[in-house]
Amino acid sequence: MHESLAGTGLYGDIRGLKPAQLRQLQRLYRLHLPQDVLITPELGQRLWQITLLIEAPVCLYVNRRGQILRVAVGTPETTRVPLYELPRYGAGRLSGWRCLSTALHPDAPSYADLTTLMEQRWDALVTVHGQQVSWAYPGSTTWVLSAPLPLPALAELDWLTQLQQAEQERHPVTVSTRTPDCQGVILVGTRPTTLSLSAFQAGLQEMALLITSAGAEVVATVVQTRAQGLGAGKIQEIRRLGRLQGVNVVVFNGDLSPAQVRNLEQQLEMRVVDRTELILDIFAQRARSQAGKLQVELAQLQYRLTRLTGQGQALSRLGGGIGTRGPGETRLETERRTIQRRIAHLQKQVEQLRQHRSRLRQQRQKREVPTVGLVGYTNAGKSTLFNALTRAEVYASDQLFATLDPTSRRLVLGASPQPLVLTDTVGFIENLPPPLWSAFRATLEELTEADLLLHVVDLSHPDWQAQMQAVETCLAQMSPVPGPTWLVFNKLDQVDSETLRQAQQAYPQALYIAARERIGLDTLRRALVGWLNHALAS
Repeated sequence: MHESLAGTGLYGDIRGLKPAQLRQLQRLYRLHLPQDVLITPELGQRLWQITLLIEAPVCLYVNRRGQILRVAVGTPETTRVPLYELPRYGAGRLSGWRCLSTALHPDAPSYADLTTLMEQRWDALVTVHGQQVSWAYPGSTTWVLSAPLPLPALAELDWLTQLQQAEQERHPVTVSTRTPDCQGVILVGTRPTTLSLSAFQAGLQEMALLITSAGAEVVATVVQTRAQGLGAGKIQEIRRLGRLQGVNVVVFNGDLSPAQVRNLEQQLEMRVVDRTELILDIFAQRARSQAGKLQVELAQLQYRLTRLTGQGQALSRLGGGIGTRGPGETRLETERRTIQRRIAHLQKQVEQLRQHRSRLRQQRQKREVPTVGLVGYTNAGKSTLFNALTRAEVYASDQLFATLDPTSRRLVLGASPQPLVLTDTVGFIENLPPPLWSAFRATLEELTEADLLLHVVDLSHPDWQAQMQAVETCLAQMSPVPGPTWLVFNKLDQVDSETLRQAQQAYPQALYIAARERIGLDTLRRALVGWLNHALAS
């Protein structure tokens, strides 16, 4: 794909070739093809003779003016051009380049070569084997491959007319229907063999909701059941989908190591985003207050610090004078130190924020004002319940992580003269990324200091039991462990009778409400009054 030997102008695998063979390949740059001819018989024979000489396939990349832009040793799949070097990148348009290749086997071109034709949007792929030649061009959804022809017959083909028809066929199929401000992504789900199908599908649906919450749209989903990594076939499938859909971002349903991200981006030639980075991006969009922005920036920097890449001494700063000669500090080291300084500064600010909120809680405790915290899985309806009880106007929406900044309001219950403080906090999610745990320590401490927690559960969700378990796991990881917790099942108006019966049998002491429809709120208020009177008496 990239130049293999500096100064040769040749691409692909040219290791082991003799100087005379390299010169023969370099002389191909001097040739020029007629614009209306796909390949001349003379050029086809010359390429075949070079292939027999070096015992390897050869690829020429030619533009529509007949200029030879690249000479490469290898198959079309292994010598494909980086997408950023291809001109005319856009939905429904071909690149304006064609690939003239040779093959050692008569059954060429291979499936991988034809897939590359679609991914790279070449005008045509020509494959020469001896005196026979075949050619393929991109159709509306897949390639069109001709039967083997003699070289002179292909030279007489009116390929420019065929090229115009190919572009007209591709245009209505590849134009995206997404709005300009909606980014399209490909969702990739890798399912370990130990994970059940139902759990995997639930996680994949949650990833699709996260992508929607981030302001993007899933245009295609690719699934592979494998112990680790993606196979070569899936990588080709994802690349082809990306080119056909005009998408350059791939989102994975799990966390990836920095090395995995780099390797996948090189193989896919697309940007790779893992689950943690996606959640951090949502948090960055949702942060409204200065405290929220502060904590999100800290989490993003802690995540980014482990993913810095550089080129070693190639990026080093060289000084002059005694004691400064030789390799200096690399740009990677400079950037890492800059991020570390920023992290240290943000950590001090987060600590100041934690101390400030701690003082506010101490003042409430001195005034003996009880506090109640709302916790639950993201999109369980906590903010809707908060607004219904306090008549506040906290942003509430049917999306994941709609609320990020904690909000506290004074709540006066009609049957009790003693007010309490109700706090709405960020929602939990299964396998909450570690950077968020540390960065949002000041926010999560609001929960550990609460006198009572209301665990809001979305009973209408098909996987509500797993969501309950995920929240309980998060609460158990806090230090100190929060106080007593009440179960409050929400969205009662969207639940079927069988699910409601199962929940009532398993959790007879729980409260059942529909916050948006204000069903069961009086029962909840009476329960809070009883708890408040008992707390004050004790």
